[in-house]
Amino acid sequence: MTTIAYPGTFDPITLGHEEIMRRSLRVFDKVVIAVAHGAHKEPLFTLGERVAMVEEATAYSERIEVAPVVGLLADFLASHNITTLLRGMRSVSDFEYEMQLADVNRRLGKGVETIFMAPDTDHIYVFSSVVREVAMFGGDVSHYVNPSVADKLNQKLAAQNIHNAKSVG
Repeated sequence: MTTIAYPGTFDPITLGHEEIMRRSLRVFDKVVIAVAHGAHKEPLFTLGERVAMVEEATAYSERIEVAPVVGLLADFLASHNITTLLRGMRSVSDFEYEMQLADVNRRLGKGVETIFMAPDTDHIYVFSSVVREVAMFGGDVSHYVNPSVADKLNQKLAAQNIHNAKSVG
């Protein structure tokens, strides 16, 4: 059985992420979605909330497993006996960062390989950070996330009193 891990913070999970997940099932027997703690990014959603959103978005397949990652990805991979990572690469601007990550994971994971998959053109410029910002200013995110995620995003922003915030200038 071929198993691959698809790591990310998924803050929130986008239609681009979901598309990569669906397509990866054509190539791999099992896909482990490794939801990273992402403290360096100051995520909007808690790790538990992000895991729940990814589980809901991937409930259509028993071949997808969702697991939280706290600590080094290399340690997570070793504990799950996974030697291959899947990363989405949207554009040339992603290339240098993704190559650095691949090198770090190969060294720390003692030979972990990274496979890159390009999203389809409908999702090539979808970034979680852009989705959060659009939602923060009251914009329509329905082209970027599924309806359930859009609802959770709007609820989270409203609860934090930053929904529809206006810039001061």
